[in-house]
Amino acid sequence: MPLKALNHVMAPQESHVSIARYQKEIKDLLGLNTENLVFEYAERGNTVKLDLVTVNPRHNQSFLFHTAEGIDKVDALKKMLEYVKKNYPGENSYTMQWTTMHSQELHTSYFRAKNMYGALDKLYYGRDINTISVYFIKLNPIA
Repeated sequence: MPLKALNHVMAPQESHVSIARYQKEIKDLLGLNTENLVFEYAERGNTVKLDLVTVNPRHNQSFLFHTAEGIDKVDALKKMLEYVKKNYPGENSYTMQWTTMHSQELHTSYFRAKNMYGALDKLYYGRDINTISVYFIKLNPIA
């Protein structure tokens, strides 16, 4: 292995510490409790995909917050942190009202995304599209 590549290899303990530190910083910036934030990692060839999922405590439904990809978990977390700091605040804000097929209770959720389709993708993340009915979607005014 070339010397330059050795500089990028982390000891497992150092990697775990970095992962915990980045996850805590992201959680703190978003102002969410640990039980309302899920970091889902998946290896994709030579990269790691990170899906950051939020869980709404009122109706216990989970939604995609954002996806980042990196060369490893730490790199994916760095990219997620950069998104939370720089891009997330500037994205459009949407309000959606929806129900599940198992309940007729109308829920209201808020999403940030580049466009309406991105907001819908976050709502439907990990679900069969036929299990949720969307009754209302609105682009919120810029504050």
